[in-house]
Amino acid sequence: MADVLSEDEIEAGLPEGWEYGDDEISRTYEFDEYLRGVAFAQLVGEIAEAQFHHPEIVIRYEAVDITLTSHEAGGVTQEDLDMAEIIESETDA
Repeated sequence: MADVLSEDEIEAGLPEGWEYGDDEISRTYEFDEYLRGVAFAQLVGEIAEAQFHHPEIVIRYEAVDITLTSHEAGGVTQEDLDMAEIIESETDA
């Protein structure tokens, strides 16, 4: 099991646009069309399956919320930061 990171480590490793709070990191991606958000959520799901690290994904009309935490560790781990970086690098949202 991965170690929970300190708040300083999390803040230093957060990709641009991501926020930290309540033992999780999150970002909201906005879209002009509902189906673009659905397609983005599908892509994030495929990335998550490949990484075997699954975020909470909430699809709204013009936005998709992504939340990452390592429940088994009890907070944010390096795996969460890595997953956020992969989502950023693999998407054009």
